Formats: sequence, structure tokens, C-alpha cells
Amino acid sequence: MRQFTAVVNPTAGSATGAAALLKVARLLREAGAALDTEYSRSLAHARELALQAAERGRVVLAVGGDGMAGGIGGALSGTGALFGLVPAGRGNDFARALELPDEPEQLARLLLEGEPRPVDTIEVTSAVHDRTVVLGSLYAGIDALANRHANQARLLRGTASYYAGALRAITTWRPTRYRVTVDGHEHAYTGYTVVAANSGYYGSARHIAPGARLDDGLLDIVMIHDAPRRLFFSLMQELDSGRHIHRPQVRVVQGKEVRIEADRPVPYGADGEVEATLPLTARVLPGALQVLH
Repeated sequence: MRQFTAVVNPTAGSATGAAALLKVARLLREAGAALDTEYSRSLAHARELALQAAERGRVVLAVGGDGMAGGIGGALSGTGALFGLVPAGRGNDFARALELPDEPEQLARLLLEGEPRPVDTIEVTSAVHDRTVVLGSLYAGIDALANRHANQARLLRGTASYYAGALRAITTWRPTRYRVTVDGHEHAYTGYTVVAANSGYYGSARHIAPGARLDDGLLDIVMIHDAPRRLFFSLMQELDSGRHIHRPQVRVVQGKEVRIEADRPVPYGADGEVEATLPLTARVLPGALQVLH
């Protein structure tokens, strides 16, 4: 019988995370599994708790949203530890890419009986971070700015907060000159953003990279070029279905490593958290994380 340690997000997901975990925890314990719960003081502390639990041979459960999943999953990347998710955040995009069940009964059964699935992770290096590992995607541009606004929202949740954040970001955005080098091939353009996607989803169910796969050893690099604001609003609406990739202003390439640079300090984010500013280098780590699925 598996032994679990659940690490709970102490901030936005505290109440929601505790409630989501309570239902699943009862089912795990009724089945005879051991479960400890740790409440982290910060994302860095959550990583520490996860590594300590993994060293004791326990299955580590990330309870929260994409930031929590990315932080803990990134810390466990390459360790061989088993990783599970109890989605309890605003976006839950990595859980969506994994097609995890919503019902506590189904999720508990998966955690108890599911087989480990090796999925890719993303190693990121920049001037601020010597090395960090994330799960879902990196995004540099207007979406990182929009996510910062969404994270600051107090009255809105879920998709509504992302739309509000995007509207606020668009009003102040200046087109940026990007240089994106994918496996040695350079792409230069003026535009809104570049996304290096391992998961197909970001921003609360927006299907930014419909062709992305978690276990193909590749990143899908989505580049959105300059366009009139009216057209950009239409493109934003198409993110829900993935139709935007057919626009001439959108280009998608695949690769194992990407270097992203810009002609001004552009913010970038990863897994729902705004990290720093460009430049950065990201490369895929194939099959580096064992996820219960």
C-alpha cells in the first residue's frame, strides 16, 4: 500500500486545497494508505518538504494549482520519486493536460492504483535563476504581464481573472522585438509573446499549444506576432479552442532547446508564477518526472 505526503499551498489554495484534500484523504485512509499532510510556508519551503518526503520513499502529492504543481514537480524531476496531484487551484492546467478526474473517488483510486507515467519537464536558466525546473510552460510577454495582474486580482477567480488581467495588459503593451533560437535556428519577429509549452494548456484552460504532448521529448514554441489590437482580441478568444494556431500571425515550431531574448526587459512566467525578465534558455528533460496517472 502506498504511503503519501500531501504538501498544501498555504496561500490562495489554503481553504480550497484543504477542502479538496479532505475528501481524497478520507478515501485513501479508508483504503489503508498512510497519509501525512504538510502545510508549506512558501513555494521554496514546499519544494523542501517534497524532497524530504521523497527521500523517505513516500508518494508526494501537490495540493494546489499550477504554481504548486510546477514547484513540487520541478523539485522532484530526475529523482525517481512518485508524484501525484490533488488539483485545487485557479487554473489546474497541468492536471487538465494529464486528464485527471474531477471526482474525489476517481482521483483517490488513481492515486492508489495508477501506474507511474514518465513525463517531460523543462529546465530553465536565466540571469536570475541559475537553474530551475518547471512542468507546464514558459511564457514571455503580454501573457506574463496578464498573469501578474490576474494573480493580484482579489474579486475575480478562474478564467474571469485571466481575462481581466489580459485586458489590463493589452492597454499598456508595447510591441516587442523578439529573437527566439530553437535548436540553433533563429526566429526574429515583433510581437506579443513567445510560449515554450510542454503542456498544451495555460491561463486557465486556454489551449495555447494544441499539438504539445507531455511525453514526446519536445517543446512546442508558440510565437504570436504583431497584430492590430482588434485582431488580437479575436485571437485571444480563439485560445479556448486552439483555433488561433491557424492565424498567419501565429507560428509554432518544435524543438528540444530554446533561447528567448528581447529588445527590452520583458517579463516571463512559468506554471502560473511570474519569475523575472528575459533572456532565458529552456530545454526539455525527457521523461524526468514519474506522475501517477
